Amino acid sequence: MDYRQVLQQYWGYPDFRGIQREIIESIGSGHDTLGLMPTGGGKSITFQVPAMTMEGTCVVITPLIALMKDQVQHLRDRGITAAAIHSGMSRRDIVQTLENAIFGGCKFLYVSPERLSSELFLTKFRHMKVCFITVDEAHCISQWGYDFRPSYLHIADIRALKPDVPVLALTATATPQVAEDIQQQLHFREPCLFRMSFERKNLTYVVRPTNDKKEETRHILQAVDGCAIVYTRNREKTGEIAEALNSVGISATSFHAGLDTATKDERQKAWQEDKIRVMVATNAFGMGIDKPDVRMVIHADVPDSMEEYFQEAGRAGRDGNHSYAVLLFDQHSDITTLERRIDNTFPSRDYIRDIYEHLAYFFQLASGDGCGRTFEFNMGQFCHIYHFFPIPVNAALHILERAGYIHYEENPDSAARVYIPIDRDDLYLLDNLDAREDQILSEMLRMYEGLFSKFVYIREEDIAQNCGLTRQQVYMTLKELREKRIIQFVPRKKIPMITYLTDREDEDRIIIPREIYEDRRKIYARRIKAMEDYLQNSHVCRSRQLLDYFGERSTADCGRCDVCIDHRHHPERIAEDNRRHAMDLIMNLLADGKPHELSTLDQLLPLAPEEITDALRALVAEEVIHVNGTTVGT
Repeated sequence: MDYRQVLQQYWGYPDFRGIQREIIESIGSGHDTLGLMPTGGGKSITFQVPAMTMEGTCVVITPLIALMKDQVQHLRDRGITAAAIHSGMSRRDIVQTLENAIFGGCKFLYVSPERLSSELFLTKFRHMKVCFITVDEAHCISQWGYDFRPSYLHIADIRALKPDVPVLALTATATPQVAEDIQQQLHFREPCLFRMSFERKNLTYVVRPTNDKKEETRHILQAVDGCAIVYTRNREKTGEIAEALNSVGISATSFHAGLDTATKDERQKAWQEDKIRVMVATNAFGMGIDKPDVRMVIHADVPDSMEEYFQEAGRAGRDGNHSYAVLLFDQHSDITTLERRIDNTFPSRDYIRDIYEHLAYFFQLASGDGCGRTFEFNMGQFCHIYHFFPIPVNAALHILERAGYIHYEENPDSAARVYIPIDRDDLYLLDNLDAREDQILSEMLRMYEGLFSKFVYIREEDIAQNCGLTRQQVYMTLKELREKRIIQFVPRKKIPMITYLTDREDEDRIIIPREIYEDRRKIYARRIKAMEDYLQNSHVCRSRQLLDYFGERSTADCGRCDVCIDHRHHPERIAEDNRRHAMDLIMNLLADGKPHELSTLDQLLPLAPEEITDALRALVAEEVIHVNGTTVGT
């Protein structure tokens, strides 16, 4: 099959770019394949094109509901059958979607990793003809990855049900260690890795020291034209920064996970259509957002890891035009804040056990009871009653989940429900309905059964599509019908849910294994240290620092970042800075205490031979290392 013909027929592109073709040919030949492609590298093409040439359904596993819906709609717009299964659907809709896939009515089936362990999915999956399985955000399966999710471990289980079906794993952020772990966790039959260069030649990285981040954000956005994203870690700050920008004539809106779905959709659409210039958001925004002309990504708060920073910064300049990624750095507070995150993310074992005990008080759960029971969890109320702080409580709940005691669903997207408490005949006699209310009621009666006898799950977006309305219009109309007492309407809600996976244990019997606590804390601390080094390293090109972190050797400076510009203005600093950087790299290599062959240093370090020689001489002169024949050691 001519893959390029499929690409042109359905997507309108004349040819592939980067490593797309290599990945497509590999998975098309039945090989387990891992593709490492930076944000904007065109990951979706690598599974959508080969699937169109193969018999059966391509099952796509992704944790992002917004991305599922977006890609399903894009595929349908191209005349390709696609569907998604997620927590916002009723059981009836899920069953129908899975059966469509079984009978060949669905070329692409998107599912969340949490869905993989349900008996319903496993039963239906056994009967599907699957061409291959795609795992998006594959770094989530690795305990060394920055966003490890236990639910991803179930992917290996479904592989066992169809051992001959190949897997395509895709990610934009993976160090060499994570890439190796992904292949092991997914049970690759043999190693197969395609890596696209992480270098973004059109993207200028800048670390900007400042004591007033709001003012600096305003200054940068007034100096650089075009669409922008400003990232902050605090929901409240998204609104504060957006308000500050609007006050000086820069159109901005805010976005975070706590907003209702209709509001998020409305704000995202306004930004994508350039009605709003700046989106101020937490990291809940951006994944799967297809807007190529973002000229600027500003980080008002420092991310936890280089992986998170690289992924978010990479949302700038996906069209290939010159763009900026600016990280604002408060030298007086940011390092302290980063260090504090380690204890907040990994509170003490005693604290974790204390949270477990107080959960039982909160839910009034007796010892030896609770397995399989699910509770709504009001974080604010819990913290107020027992005098805890939300951030370490949230971390403790995730650790308890990894230890197997609870399932903690932080941001569930439960579907809306409607019940009509009046008789059908009385409903038809109503004469105080406006045209939109009548239209939506009629559409619901056509789409859903049992509305007169019980609460029925509905999908506002489906009603909106059938009525030619927006979801916000449907939502507001349903509220009006509720106020008129014509329907009972329970909007979709995002209250966290906790399910006990075991009966309640006594506090002193809670076991937190080393691999869940100490090992992951060390990994997290190393990521924080790498982020600190990036902030404080003002002598190595920013692009080179990022590439080096992801295991990509580069000896060429970008010439555009703040470090390169500083060197251009102060050329006398370059030689000493480069020497000091090379010395640091050599000392890091020798930190294991073992002697290393001189002849192998140029293979192990992203340095030119002359840089290695110069650095070795300086280290010997400082009596930090010694050279013994053909080896070097500390």
